[in-house]
Amino acid sequence: TSFVHPRWVPQLADADQLVTRLPQHEGVTYSVLVPNMRGYERAKATGCKEIALVVSASESHNKANLNRSIAETLAQISEVSAQALTDGIAVRGAISTSFGCPFEGKVAPEAVERVAKAYVEMGVQQIALADTIGVGNPKQVFDLFQRIQHEVPATTSLVGHFHDRRGYGLANVFAALQTGVNRFDVALGGLGGCPYAPGAPGNLATEVVVEFLEEMGLRTGIDLEGLTKAHGRLMQAIANGEEIKNSHSMRE
Repeated sequence: TSFVHPRWVPQLADADQLVTRLPQHEGVTYSVLVPNMRGYERAKATGCKEIALVVSASESHNKANLNRSIAETLAQISEVSAQALTDGIAVRGAISTSFGCPFEGKVAPEAVERVAKAYVEMGVQQIALADTIGVGNPKQVFDLFQRIQHEVPATTSLVGHFHDRRGYGLANVFAALQTGVNRFDVALGGLGGCPYAPGAPGNLATEVVVEFLEEMGLRTGIDLEGLTKAHGRLMQAIANGEEIKNSHSMRE
């Protein structure tokens, strides 16, 4: 969930109540998105152990998503990161529109690199390169991840965050794997997406990515059968009952 102001995303108005009700399990960390210091204070009050920050690589999307320039956002979240690390709360960062912007089109790799370096200066050790609108291709993914790996410390963990707009989602996961990336943002049933990115598809479905990795011999430690059942329960809980495109496990 995200601790944005309810005025901007009403569906997330219950973030405080949700996080405090989440069951605690050994080895499971719940990460919550915070856009500013006010959001951080709300998140901290729930007892969360990890926060996620976000900046776009393109000015237009950053303005649409956060109502600030990239420079203003970096200055703001730098304070949030410093406070969180002081409080013993882990911090991860995401770079939206790393592979393309709904308003500007192509995004220069240098723009992604600048944000990644800014995150490193804040002390962030996990950075997600996000294909917010699903326009990245495998070569682009491979090249960008390799480039950023050469520009950040070896201790920095890079994360793949893909959307399946053109059917390249799993191919992009595979391309990222070839660069050594072993963390990916996924969502059960392929839910999610960005409300400020016109035409953006949902996230890659957890059950599909897990099955994809397992069939290649990569052990995730995730119970696929249990995951498939959880997906079914989620679909039943959604009011309109509609299945999400590309969310089906091949075993269903």
